Amino acid sequence: MKMIPLDDILYQVSKPARYTGGEWNSIVKDWQATPVRIALAFPDIYEVGMSNLAIPILYQILNSQPDVLAERVYAPWADMETFLRRHNLPLFSLETKRPLSDFDIIGFSLGYELTYTNVLNMLDLARIPPFSHRRDRSHPLIIAGGSCALNPEPMADFIDLFVIGEAEEAILRLLEVFRAYRDNREELLRQASTLPGIYVPSLYQARYHKDGTFADITSETSEARPAIERQIVTKVPQPVTRPVVPYIEVIHDRGAIEIQRGCSRGCRFCQAGMIYRPVRELPQQEVTNAVGALMRNCGYNEVSLVSLSTGDYRNIDGLIGRLSGRYHQDNLTLSLPSLRLDTSSIELIESLPSRRKTTLTFAPEAGSERLRQVINKSIREETILDTFAAAFNRGWLNLKLYFMVGLPTETMDDVKSIVDLVTKTCQLGRKTRNKPPRVRVSVGTFVPKPHTPCQWLAQDTEEQLTPKHELLKQGLRRAGAQLSWQDPKTSQLEAVLSRGDRRLGQVIFKAWESGSKFDAWHEHFNYDNWLHGFKESGLDPAFYACRERPLDESLPWQHIDIGVTPAFLKEEYQNMWQGKETTDCRHGACNACGLQRWHTECRQKANGTTID
Repeated sequence: MKMIPLDDILYQVSKPARYTGGEWNSIVKDWQATPVRIALAFPDIYEVGMSNLAIPILYQILNSQPDVLAERVYAPWADMETFLRRHNLPLFSLETKRPLSDFDIIGFSLGYELTYTNVLNMLDLARIPPFSHRRDRSHPLIIAGGSCALNPEPMADFIDLFVIGEAEEAILRLLEVFRAYRDNREELLRQASTLPGIYVPSLYQARYHKDGTFADITSETSEARPAIERQIVTKVPQPVTRPVVPYIEVIHDRGAIEIQRGCSRGCRFCQAGMIYRPVRELPQQEVTNAVGALMRNCGYNEVSLVSLSTGDYRNIDGLIGRLSGRYHQDNLTLSLPSLRLDTSSIELIESLPSRRKTTLTFAPEAGSERLRQVINKSIREETILDTFAAAFNRGWLNLKLYFMVGLPTETMDDVKSIVDLVTKTCQLGRKTRNKPPRVRVSVGTFVPKPHTPCQWLAQDTEEQLTPKHELLKQGLRRAGAQLSWQDPKTSQLEAVLSRGDRRLGQVIFKAWESGSKFDAWHEHFNYDNWLHGFKESGLDPAFYACRERPLDESLPWQHIDIGVTPAFLKEEYQNMWQGKETTDCRHGACNACGLQRWHTECRQKANGTTID
């Protein structure tokens, strides 16, 4: 099929640069001369997708293969979708404007459950049947990866195969199989299922008990593995120093260097802290070189040093000093996301080059010390207030604080503790600077996620959350802080989709069929569509979100081995109820989470043969 002409389209849609391609550093290969053609699909708009770190990594890896071309596609906004459907035009790639149906493989990055309907919508716009069993060899192979793939079951009806874990090496092994069996779809899937980290849902059968609970999942062929092991690269991959530079402002409009992967702090609610273990650091020299190359190749003078806990990077002070000294003449500005709550973070921020006094962001998560101990984020209130005092003393008057409600063992006193802590913070700011600080409080709803110690817990219902939100609204208004909070219905849907089983495929399809898409965007979210989907499918969202599960209940994601064992998660579950701290294994003894089975450094530490 020919490339899509854009001349008659772009003037009719908002932000046409979302669809033009041709950005600086984009890669366009000869379509006819390149036999393997892959579309990297992100199921949200361009501005969100261009801020994602996974797509540039895969874009670079795949395009470095001589016989492979990789192009990008993002979910079109409503006006563009309307135009495509009205004029019977298929969804197309950015680089060559080819219809997605012309590609051999379409790979979706699944990082948030509320983008699932966008996946179906993009396939439909591409004139590709959403259900995998309705596709044949004339259609592209549909694959997916990302954090949501660690429970692949809700999307199992739509995806031909999942890449479980870190894809940098797994995708190259998959390509070898694709080259060998591309003309035989059934054999391709069977052979792919023998690869480590590849899950082919059509080769597995899920069973359920009479009460609706999940029973087990079994492979239907001898090739398919009974357990799919998460793939882990031994080192942080070399940073992408020539990423595509967008024409328009995107969510994170700066360069980004992943300096560390994984986190060992062990917050019990945090899925990322479990599924991205172990901690691996990019050496300082490589970080320094990458920052310079990123500035030269992209024109950025602001670079974000990215990790789950940037302040835990060894000798982060030395790294900042090194970068500041080397790139002083380039007017380098550094940003450090995910800093811990202590005064050393303020000192670190103050040492950054060209730092403007904008907004400092911290995540206490809970208002009371007791509840922070429950979730294994044991920070004393005195430490928190000392951190804020240090910030105010240095002229930082804008704070953004993240909390959650609905955490395990939470009481109304714990919710009131959020108000009390924020009130003390505001008073401290007035006392320190003789002017009121600007404190913005964002309150999310706790979502019990798979592969965490909280995976067995029930989520608060909307009826339980309403009085908590009312207490916060009244109390924080008096304190002089601004409050934003998450829609409980959105949070419930996230819990359902994150902990769901294969039966949810019908719900997702029916919700999309009713018009659902961009569910993460409040102006598009339509809960009634989802309720209709549940009713038509004979399922209850509360069954998945608001039901506490016994520790011996089989879980729909139990065939996915992330490295952290169920035994460790159950031990942490018990520690949670006791408010018992589990120390950071980087600075203490090995906690025997299970990664010592796979990771050399963890095994050495568990055996007492290495010292941090």
